Amino acid sequence: MGKKAVFKLFYCISIVLTFVLAGFTLAGTFASYTSPGHNFIIAFLGLALPILLLINLAAAIYWTIRWKYWVVVPLIAILGNWGYLSRIIQLSFHAEKPQKETLKIATYNVDSFGNEQTGYSCKQIASYLEKQKIDIICFQEFGHNPYFTEDSIRKALSNWHYQVVPQSPDSLPILQIALFSKYPVKDTQLITYPDSKNCSMWCDIDVNGHLVRVFNNHLQTTEVSQNKKKLEKELQQNNSTGQEKAVVRLLNGLQENFVKRAGQAETLQKLINASPHPLLVCGDFNSLPSSYTYHTVKGNKLQDGFQTCGHGYMYTFRYFKRLLRIDYILHSNEFKGGRYFSPNMDYSDHNPVIMEVEL
Repeated sequence: MGKKAVFKLFYCISIVLTFVLAGFTLAGTFASYTSPGHNFIIAFLGLALPILLLINLAAAIYWTIRWKYWVVVPLIAILGNWGYLSRIIQLSFHAEKPQKETLKIATYNVDSFGNEQTGYSCKQIASYLEKQKIDIICFQEFGHNPYFTEDSIRKALSNWHYQVVPQSPDSLPILQIALFSKYPVKDTQLITYPDSKNCSMWCDIDVNGHLVRVFNNHLQTTEVSQNKKKLEKELQQNNSTGQEKAVVRLLNGLQENFVKRAGQAETLQKLINASPHPLLVCGDFNSLPSSYTYHTVKGNKLQDGFQTCGHGYMYTFRYFKRLLRIDYILHSNEFKGGRYFSPNMDYSDHNPVIMEVEL
C-alpha cells in the first residue's frame, strides 16, 4: 500500500472517529432527562462529558490546523452541550453589591476532617469560615474520626451556636452530616435512603424573622475509592479473567449507584416542592451538572447559585484533573445571589462551596 493510500485511509478513519465522538458527546446531553434506571449508557455518557468535550476540542483544533470543514462536527458537539458548559463556566466577573441584608452559607465535604489526631484540619477550616463570616455551614462526611471526636469538633466550631448533628436511626450506619448556624434552628428532619449509608436533612432557620429551609445533602457515593484496592488487585492480574472482573465490578457499581442517586433525587424533589419556606439546597450530590440527579433536584423551583452569581471555571472535586463539579448550592427565587465561589483548600478531597445571598 502506497503512502498516498495510507494517508487517505487515515484521513477517512479520522472523519469516522470525529462523527462517532460527536455522536457520543451529543447523546450525553440527554443524561439530564433520562433516568439511569431506564438507560445506563446515557447516564454513563453524561458522566464522561468532561473528557468527551476535551477530546472534541482537540478534534476541532486538529481539523482547524488541517483547514478542513470537518471542524464543524466537534464544534456542533461542543455547542450542543452549552447547558452543561454554562454550569461549569461563567464569563461574568462583576457581582452586584448587595442592597439588603445578606446571608452567607457554605457546604463542605470534609472527609472526616482527614482522621487527624490533633484536629488541625477542623481548626483551620473553622478559622477560615469565620474569616469569611459564614452564617450557616453544611458539612458532609462529618463524623467517624476516632481521634478528634464530635465533642472536640463542636468545640472548634463553637462560634456557630446552633448545631445540628443527627444521629443514625435504629443504630443503622450513616455517613454523618451536620449543620452549624449562627441563627436559631427551629425545626429539623433527617432523611435516610433505603439500602444506603448516605443521607440528607432539612433545617428551618430563623434569619432575623424570616424562616429559611436549608437542605444538606450527601447523595449516594460512587464507592470507587472504597473498592480501589480490589479493582487494582484484579487489574494487576496477568490473566484476562481478573481484568474482566474489574471492569464488570466497576460498571455494575456505577450502574447501581446511578440508580440509587436518581431515586434519592426524586425523593428530594418531592420534599423541595412541598417546602412552605424559601429554600437553600446544599451538599455533595456526587453528580455532574449533566446528570439526571442534578436536573431532578434543581427542578423548576431552584436556581444554580453558580449560574446566578458565579464566575470563571468551577470544579469542587480536587482529584481527577479537577474536572468534576459535584458540590452545589441551589436557591429558590426568593433569594438573589451576590457571590459564589469554591476556594482551593487541601483539607479534603473536596473544596468547600460558599455563597452569599440577599434576603
